Amino acid sequence: MSHRPRSGLAAVSTALLAMSRHLEVRDVLKTIVASARELLDAEYAALGVPDDHGGFAQFVVDGVSDEQWKAIGPLPRQHGILAAMLHDAQPERLADVRKDPRFEGWPDAHPDMSDFLGLPIRDGDEIIGALFLANKRCPKPEGGCGFTEQDEELLGILAQHAAIALTNARLYERSRELTIAEERSRLAHELHDAVSQKLFSLRLTAQAAAALVDRDPARARGELQQVARLAAEAADELRAAVVELRPAALDEDGLVATLRTHIQVLDRAHTARVTFDSHGIRALPAAQEEAMLRVAQEALHNALRHSAADHVAVSLVRRGQGALLSITDNGQGFEPRAVRRAGRHLGLVSMRHRASGVGGRLTVQSAPGQGTTIEMEVPGG
Repeated sequence: MSHRPRSGLAAVSTALLAMSRHLEVRDVLKTIVASARELLDAEYAALGVPDDHGGFAQFVVDGVSDEQWKAIGPLPRQHGILAAMLHDAQPERLADVRKDPRFEGWPDAHPDMSDFLGLPIRDGDEIIGALFLANKRCPKPEGGCGFTEQDEELLGILAQHAAIALTNARLYERSRELTIAEERSRLAHELHDAVSQKLFSLRLTAQAAAALVDRDPARARGELQQVARLAAEAADELRAAVVELRPAALDEDGLVATLRTHIQVLDRAHTARVTFDSHGIRALPAAQEEAMLRVAQEALHNALRHSAADHVAVSLVRRGQGALLSITDNGQGFEPRAVRRAGRHLGLVSMRHRASGVGGRLTVQSAPGQGTTIEMEVPGG
């Protein structure tokens, strides 16, 4: 057996493993492109995801620097041979893409490309992407193509698994969107309950004040004015909090900003003080940020609903290449030896699963009358 097939098989295996490690669509796209470029030893690689109008909704490149990409500028709506592949769904292996009749040129800052290999990424009958490579790093005969039939076969294997990885990532993101929607609904319900209770108390106070009208009109008038002011403040607070309820946009806002907004809403909705402190945090892998957010939400829910605490402190700090999340309350605590019962009651089992699922660890410190501290540490990327 020759050395090259073994090397090719190992490279394909490495590429497939790399794709399976990511759940975010953008991360999967980048990994597919980088894997394809390395696997076939090309100078440039790109992957386009179609929109509903004959163009690309997403376009990821590898081998082009950020400065070059900015200089190239936005892609045109129709992309010549690239867009044609979204309709024809046929592999393309060309000795010189510039000589193809579908070639429409490129901007001045675009790198010069010659030999070309492109394959559609299919999920059943649906084309969910197109993978492109250019400029094979090898000696090329005059008028010949650097990409071989074996290269096309290897890229075909990669494209088949890329379809699976991309489909799984899309399903994961849809599932996460549903989870976020459920969390928003739960939090909105908590906000409604908290403010409704406050308004109910104010109403009772107003009724009591009304009883003073005949006996002490001046005092009753002052009490009623105070009740009216408090009721207006409570209504404004509810409106402001509901406006701040938005999806946990980790991709756009990052973990720190998302946590801060969530904690500000909780601080308004509950009588207990909820504070947040963070420093030194760098961007973490998307799965780790997602897990840390969910653990924080679960721990905060427990502290505010079950611990009878009047202060819950959340901190997020850098720890090596990763991060350490801490949620501490001064509530009633619980007996650690009763961990089986407490684990079910406080969702500790699911929190531990979330932590371990992203390579992290969860620790719980508590004692009756001494509050509870939950810490989650992740290694980073």
